Amino acid sequence: MVCCCSRMWRLRCSGFAALFRQQKQASNGATLLLKYSSTKTAPQLPGMEYQDAICTLNTLQTNASALEQVRRERGNPQFQLVAMRSFLERAGLVVEDLDNLNIIHVTGTKGKGSTCAFTEQILRSYGFRTGFYSSPHLVEVRERIRINGQPIGKELFTKYFWQIYGRLDETKEAHSGSMPAYFRFLTILAFHVFLQEKVDLAVVEVGIGGAYDCTNIIKKPWVCGVSSLGIDHTQILGDTIEKIAWQKGGIFKPEVPAFTVKQPEGSMAVLKQRASEMECPLWVCPELEDYQPDCGPLQLGLAGQHQRSNASLALQLSHTWLQRRRLQDQNFPSTTLEGPGVPQATPFTPSPIMTKGLADTVWAGRTQTLKNGEVTYFLDGAHTTRSMQACVSWFQEAAVRCERNASGPVARVLVFNATGERDSAAMLKLLVSCEFDFAVFCPNITEAIASCNADQQNFNVSVENMLRRCLDNERSWRRHHGAGDSPPGRRGPLLIRDAGLSPAPGRGAEALVFPCILSALQWAAQGRDPVLLSRDADKREAPVKPSVAAKAALLREVREIHVLVTGSLHLVGGALKHLDPSSCSK
Repeated sequence: MVCCCSRMWRLRCSGFAALFRQQKQASNGATLLLKYSSTKTAPQLPGMEYQDAICTLNTLQTNASALEQVRRERGNPQFQLVAMRSFLERAGLVVEDLDNLNIIHVTGTKGKGSTCAFTEQILRSYGFRTGFYSSPHLVEVRERIRINGQPIGKELFTKYFWQIYGRLDETKEAHSGSMPAYFRFLTILAFHVFLQEKVDLAVVEVGIGGAYDCTNIIKKPWVCGVSSLGIDHTQILGDTIEKIAWQKGGIFKPEVPAFTVKQPEGSMAVLKQRASEMECPLWVCPELEDYQPDCGPLQLGLAGQHQRSNASLALQLSHTWLQRRRLQDQNFPSTTLEGPGVPQATPFTPSPIMTKGLADTVWAGRTQTLKNGEVTYFLDGAHTTRSMQACVSWFQEAAVRCERNASGPVARVLVFNATGERDSAAMLKLLVSCEFDFAVFCPNITEAIASCNADQQNFNVSVENMLRRCLDNERSWRRHHGAGDSPPGRRGPLLIRDAGLSPAPGRGAEALVFPCILSALQWAAQGRDPVLLSRDADKREAPVKPSVAAKAALLREVREIHVLVTGSLHLVGGALKHLDPSSCSK
């Protein structure tokens, strides 16, 4: 997510990095190069607050050394792990330190975050002190690093950030000025936090792929998991499901048990081959219905049929981890992979604690429903064709259930954006079946004012490119509704005055484009969301053209409004910033 004040933030961020170096030089020679087990801590430098830390972190998104890393490693992906190991050591850690974290390592294309959330909740319910590293964040960066299910506090994040940043900054001149890129830095920071905070275990979600992902410096996880595989990040992972499966199977380790949900035949064969090569015992998870709980059918805290396979994977991961911890009988079977397929893991009777853990799991922005007054929001970060199929199925079921309880007519609004190389047209085609009254498109810009915080900065894509992507999405939506393209040289309607792109009259399906998430939500809610009104009372609503305001007559007349926000986790995070006060924790 970005705000339009990126230039201001760039200047401020570089200023904080320089200030840090000045204050470090004046700190009476206090060394920052300490091992995690040391009783000493890095000095807390004056004036370095949470937003200063986030601002400095953002300089790692686009600094020259990070771009050079990408160019150098694109032709030699194995170098990524070599570089990560070097950065880890410069930060005062070694790979062997990570063995103390008793890690559960999870990869996949869709569902890996939900699987991690289920797993973490189950083991926390047993009383263990859990660490959980995930990506991306929705509202604040520190959501990526959780202790006992909660994002680490701002003070803790700030303290540990400057410890790691200081160690890396202090040693960069001896390493050609190199600093780790954004995700690498956060991965190192997460490991450091978990070690310092003495967690009993860490649930670690892979960033992209597996084999060459920077989390894969882990050598001795306790158990590994693979959620549903699909086509995504093709420029990095490959353009076939088999190539992607090869990358995902790269997290397998010798003699470390691994589990996968059911996969397409081609990808399952590759996972089996990878497991055999690495002498890794691999099982496929049973259906959730195959488990025999004592208290009736298992209830899940996350909605949607697609969450059932994630829950089964989480049960196997947590069960295996507990067996190693000797909280249950050591009855885990051995296996070989010489047969025609991958053997199925044995379904077991989940304990009452496991059952409660599944039911209590919360994972914001994934099949989430949020009711604010007369507006109900359905939020899901689906961003691939397969995940969008699951989102559509969930939304249709959930929306119909809500509409049965409505006291009058209901209007449906889609708020959509997709980024990168994703196939927006294919996802939008799936969404047509939801019969929306309006489709609203906006970039992942939280608001078109200069007051947003540094957590939501992204310097890797221009605002103009984001807006033009939205206009392309609007045209795709019209084509799917038989409205055809706008006339040559004309674009769809950009609804806020003076936004810098030429508007054209809308026709056919009701599709609208806004320059930021806030303006899109304000238009969709039409003043009927009390939370949106109260949180944004101090923010002047952008002027909307009369013709666009007139289109909203239906939204003002119906009893309730149902809004689906989907296509990007960053979009969902920007929406939650405005819609859910609890998402902006202190």
